[in-house]
Amino acid sequence: MTSTSAKNVLGTPLQSCCFDPITGYFRDGFCHTNQNDYGTHVVCAIMTEEFLTFTKGKGNDLSTPIPMYNFPGLKVGDRWCLCALRWKEAVVAGVAPPVILESTNSKALKYIEFQDLNKYALIKK
Repeated sequence: MTSTSAKNVLGTPLQSCCFDPITGYFRDGFCHTNQNDYGTHVVCAIMTEEFLTFTKGKGNDLSTPIPMYNFPGLKVGDRWCLCALRWKEAVVAGVAPPVILESTNSKALKYIEFQDLNKYALIKK
């Protein structure tokens, strides 16, 4: 499924990141963003144990369910729209999870160099 207007980092229509669990700032399955998304949730990544441990240590526990927010908690292998700067921080720490370029919003390029995203891409472009 593609987005009607947003582009990915490859310059083509943004592809969905994940519907199970439903991801994205708007919980629409896409890494869409707007001026209210202060975290800029635009990097579609595949969760790893190393990253989940890292982000929990930074105060953002993505693995524990929060039923009141209908958040199931993420597990290894889940796809999720991550904050661009958290993903970049994970690169520096050596724990960045793989990314799906087709599902990573072009807005990520404001914070992250394409070659860094491509280095961690599931399929290199």
